[in-house]
Amino acid sequence: MATIFAQATASGRAGVSVVRISGPAALEISAKLAGQLPPSHQAALRTIRTADGDVIDRALVLPFHGPNSFTGEDVVELHLHGSIAVVDAVLKSLGRFPDARLAEAGEFTRRALENERLDLAQVEGLADLIDAETEAQRKQALRVLSGHLGDLVEGWRSDLIRAAALLEATIDFADEEVPVDVTPEVRALLSGVTDQLAKEVEGSRVAERIRLGFEVAIVGAPNAGKSTLLNALAGRDAAITSEVAGTTRDIVEVRMDLEGLPVTLLDTAGLRESDDVVETIGVERAISRARSSDLRIFLAHENEELMLAPSEGDIIVHPKADVFPDQRNAISGKTGEGIAELVSKVTQELKTRSLAAGVATHERHRMAMVSALEKLKSAQDVVERGVEYYDIGSEELRSAVRSLEAVVGRIGVEDLLDEIFSSFCIGK
Repeated sequence: MATIFAQATASGRAGVSVVRISGPAALEISAKLAGQLPPSHQAALRTIRTADGDVIDRALVLPFHGPNSFTGEDVVELHLHGSIAVVDAVLKSLGRFPDARLAEAGEFTRRALENERLDLAQVEGLADLIDAETEAQRKQALRVLSGHLGDLVEGWRSDLIRAAALLEATIDFADEEVPVDVTPEVRALLSGVTDQLAKEVEGSRVAERIRLGFEVAIVGAPNAGKSTLLNALAGRDAAITSEVAGTTRDIVEVRMDLEGLPVTLLDTAGLRESDDVVETIGVERAISRARSSDLRIFLAHENEELMLAPSEGDIIVHPKADVFPDQRNAISGKTGEGIAELVSKVTQELKTRSLAAGVATHERHRMAMVSALEKLKSAQDVVERGVEYYDIGSEELRSAVRSLEAVVGRIGVEDLLDEIFSSFCIGK
């Protein structure tokens, strides 16, 4: 592999900028720039010079000898003063070495995958950690990056391989008396993996919502105060408000952080029958988006019927507490009455749902686990049919193992790699 280099910190002026170098010639090239390198994993102050001997900067030099580095290769980090001119001069000097080139997007992380320093799920966890905006997203991404999902998959894989081996051992005695009945152990292994896998598949839906953000739709009739409420919750004029009914035609979205949980609030069109073609389209979109949302806030007067019925967990409040002061459980976006209580209800409901979150955070993970679960249940059915079907059951188990291996990138994900690593910055 070529030796690669790139700025690992954000471009632009800063207090410190880090340039990372990785590959077989990383130590040699760095020594030509900085002189004698300190021992592995120890930083030292060095003078960085061009090939002509001109001083570029005084910087901390931190080497990592492979395989004990992020990429698994020899790696050197140059912690420079965060000047645009300094960083440019260092990158130009590195580019003059014939055996070094500028890294591509995500190439450092890709090398970590290829050198088995990370599995693919950990790579995705790293990307999620970089993109994390809330505390819940940070904690979840860190769990994946730490290898929790890979550990789960490895445990399931070991149990299924053990079960398949037991079935195959029984097949070897097809024409003889089987010395030990392996069926009870096989049943226990398959039952245990099935239960854990089903739980993780269910929890992956919640985990994905934490990663992408929960959607909370504000629903109600025209002029119920939905846009005013959205603005009050957002703390700014995100949506147009007017006394004219039907002002909101399209979905207005506002991103919020509710006690660490990422939430997107949706202001939707007022629900009513209309002869206006454009408003009718807005109402249809509002109903569709509200149905697909994780939670709905209904602004409705007592006994008022809307075109959409509440689901379990939805929150119903009476609108315009400033106009109808005698209403109980009322809210007003204008005066702020009931806002704190509403935010508390939404937060508590989403926190309760978050407790069921699994470790798998991506649709790719979920689909691979669903495939494994289907094959596992098929294997269970085959095993119950008797010893003469054990060969089919064993093959079903190995198919389930292959599906699980796709979660951590052992097989069948080559076509996804370019897409996954394209989301990383050059220095990662």
